[in-house]
Amino acid sequence: MKKEKIHLVCQHLEKIHRNVLEKHQDILKDLVRNRHGIYSLYKGTRLYYVGLASNLCGRIKHHLKDRHEKTWDHFSIYLTIESSHLRELEALSIRIASPEGNRQKGKLKKSEDLSRLLKKAITQSQKESLYELMGGKVKKSVDLLNLGKQVKNKGIVLAKSLTKGLKLRFWYKDKIYRAYLKKNRTIRYKNRVYTSPSSAAYKITHHGVDGWFAWKYERAPGDWVYIDELRKK
Repeated sequence: MKKEKIHLVCQHLEKIHRNVLEKHQDILKDLVRNRHGIYSLYKGTRLYYVGLASNLCGRIKHHLKDRHEKTWDHFSIYLTIESSHLRELEALSIRIASPEGNRQKGKLKKSEDLSRLLKKAITQSQKESLYELMGGKVKKSVDLLNLGKQVKNKGIVLAKSLTKGLKLRFWYKDKIYRAYLKKNRTIRYKNRVYTSPSSAAYKITHHGVDGWFAWKYERAPGDWVYIDELRKK
């Protein structure tokens, strides 16, 4: 059965003059009645403000009389199907566009800042380059960005180096099973060690299953992907 695609934005209006809101408020209200989503205010072609609301029409109407009253002449609205990612979408829009009307910078609460890892990787690369220029023989260290050639040991064959163990999970028959991928590329599940993801998954399903597309690891906060990603070049 074909999986139904879920879309974030279901309807939108773009660059509508504020006169429409002032003169045809009832029509606009009927179109977006009590709907949630993201909206933006413009001064000419320049983005001025980005916000979110559970009642878009009411919120934009409020901006006709608040501190933003004389700062915009057009607006856009984007209606969303669900609201769980609205605040994050608003924060992302503000961080990218930096509208002058938004006083606070958007916060990405669950997002990991990669700048520390980037600085560390650059520093290590510079040290190795300097050492090599001075006549030393560089022994390649573990790549901080998890890039590497295919390595095989007593455990699972991966195309990426492991600097630490990874928590795994497997969703099966409405239940989440948890395991741990160790640095030596074996999987620990319920105090037993497995040398392949399929054998670890078999312990749960009791029938043949491709473990590479059963177990997932958290690539980034909240971003769970199949461990097959770990063996891609």
